[in-house]
Amino acid sequence: MSPAVNPPDSVCLASVIVPTYAGALRLPVLLTALATQDYPELEIVVVIDGDVDGSELVVRGRLGELGRPAQVVVLPENQGRAAALSAGFAVANGEVLIRCDDDLEIGPGFVARHVARHTEAAEPIGVIGLCRNTFPDTPYARAYGVPTDHAARATAYLAPADSTWRFWGGNVSVTRATYHRIGPYDGEFRAYGWEDVDWGYRLHQAGVPIVVARELEVVHHLAAVTTALRAGRAYHSGVARAHFQAKHPAAPIAGGPLPPATWRTTAWHLLVSLAASVCRPPRLDRAGHVVDGVTRWVPRPVGRKLVAAVVEGAARAGASGR
Repeated sequence: MSPAVNPPDSVCLASVIVPTYAGALRLPVLLTALATQDYPELEIVVVIDGDVDGSELVVRGRLGELGRPAQVVVLPENQGRAAALSAGFAVANGEVLIRCDDDLEIGPGFVARHVARHTEAAEPIGVIGLCRNTFPDTPYARAYGVPTDHAARATAYLAPADSTWRFWGGNVSVTRATYHRIGPYDGEFRAYGWEDVDWGYRLHQAGVPIVVARELEVVHHLAAVTTALRAGRAYHSGVARAHFQAKHPAAPIAGGPLPPATWRTTAWHLLVSLAASVCRPPRLDRAGHVVDGVTRWVPRPVGRKLVAAVVEGAARAGASGR
């Protein structure tokens, strides 16, 4: 965890908004970390996106231990992360609004560092802290998860200013004025992913600089720790990506479809095309489990290609509506 830091000279109320679904086991760890923040003016807003596991009781049972103003918003049913985020931001009172997903591991200086970025900036900005995924030691993690995570973070830190919006995610902040200027998260993103990229792109379109802050990197306790789980998320992410592209047809997105001639003549993309025909419900889980089993025995570079083909194929299947 990051060491503590002194609060910035300009102290304002900061709100940490925590969207959660089925987070009863994760929330106590995060709430303890929020209770020990070294930033003096802090409000905690927890939004329970449909209580399926007693999360409300867990949170309310710990309110007295927080030593901070806190709000608990409980949506009557699961409405998706975008709806949960918008509900939390709507009731937050802070001048700096910090999104913190419930599976992040944060240090005592987390809030102070976010606030410092805004109080020290000469103009309104968006702030991104990257998430460093932690994995159990599985064939998936060794072949694909760990190297892909390292590469993704390296890419984000080197990204030019006009593309940092792509990395908007679970550890980000803006001022209250900026949030109201951009508006709520888009509730049409009901499945997994892209509601955050959509909001980051809208922030970019509004001309607000978006910075990726190295000092705000945190540990993320990843849920997708097998090929089967990762492929399932990739499929739903593909569906959400299609919605994003329909909404923002001019948005430059990495990894777009290749020209048909290249698709037909490149062996790798033929493999991904084959995977896309297989990696969709109800066969998606089976394909992922098969690759998890094979990856255990093949050389690591081969395993990485197999996992990548299934993940990319699942994403393409979702995006195409297959």
